[in-house]
Amino acid sequence: MNIKVDVVGKVCPTPVVETIKALRKAEKGDVIEVIGTEKSSKSEIQLLAKEFDVEILSVDQKGDIWCIKIKKTKEIK
Repeated sequence: MNIKVDVVGKVCPTPVVETIKALRKAEKGDVIEVIGTEKSSKSEIQLLAKEFDVEILSVDQKGDIWCIKIKKTKEIK
């Protein structure tokens, strides 16, 4: 299953909080696609993925909009 998290125009901590919620809700193997615009959130979400030890599939940027795809590889508390 894919979960889309649209945080375009949202400022911290909302993008990070919504990403954590999606990771907790997702099943192992699900892909979470986070789309946003805030520059600091882009790097914070990547750090969050490393902290939670989940797989970053891709990080793309088109103009002001970035997209991070994360695969849930284990349970998150």
